[in-house]
Amino acid sequence: MNVRVLFLALLLLASPLLQVARCQVDAEDHSSIVDDVVGEHSDSGAEEDDQDLDNINLTSAPGVETVSVFPKNSAKVVPAGEETELLVAIKNDGKSHVGVMGIRASVHLPYDHKLLVQNLTMMRYNNASIPTSVQATFPYIFAVSQYLQPGAFDLVGYIIYDVEGKPYQSVFYNGTIEVVESGGLLSGESVFLITLGIALLLLLGLWAYSQVQRLTKKTKKVSKVEVGTRSTDASMDEWLEGTHLAKTLSGKSKSKKN
Repeated sequence: MNVRVLFLALLLLASPLLQVARCQVDAEDHSSIVDDVVGEHSDSGAEEDDQDLDNINLTSAPGVETVSVFPKNSAKVVPAGEETELLVAIKNDGKSHVGVMGIRASVHLPYDHKLLVQNLTMMRYNNASIPTSVQATFPYIFAVSQYLQPGAFDLVGYIIYDVEGKPYQSVFYNGTIEVVESGGLLSGESVFLITLGIALLLLLGLWAYSQVQRLTKKTKKVSKVEVGTRSTDASMDEWLEGTHLAKTLSGKSKSKKN
């Protein structure tokens, strides 16, 4: 009876604490749901804006020149799944300010640009203003898919800008890049071929060693037979020495010499 009373008393004491903890959990769940909804809304808005810029087909403005360079990467090697930096310079020789809206790029097969491999990230610059007769440089950081097969691909990059309220775009890069596996310049195929070559060399070495061992054993067997015959003849001469047969044999050998 006393045990039941103590158990009920403990439940009554613990019930307020359980209610507080439950309220805290519900509040955290509610806040996380709100954050997720807000984040999804903001992300979808940014994605819609990027899609709008990707889908537009624009021409370049007169007096605007662009150039690009891969810093410390003259070979234009792009590790799959890792970020690669590309510097884009734009020079405004026109009569109006240029507002840079963003930079985008895409990866294509080298023999046919109609075959799109991947659309890369769109970087926005919120109409960064470039006065006339001024050159500005913008970094473009992109990453190709980590599942992209190593090899040569074509990269086409565009910089989108605004001149007097009208959007334009210029191609700042249209050339080849070399996609390699992440973590090194050697691809999986290269590692496989190197490993296969080493294995073949080892097998060839073992085969040559076994052939040498076989020839050595044959030579030893022949030499043993010859030595055994000579030792047997010497022992027979010693055993017959002083006997009548030995004298007869020696006499025959002398008569043959004469």
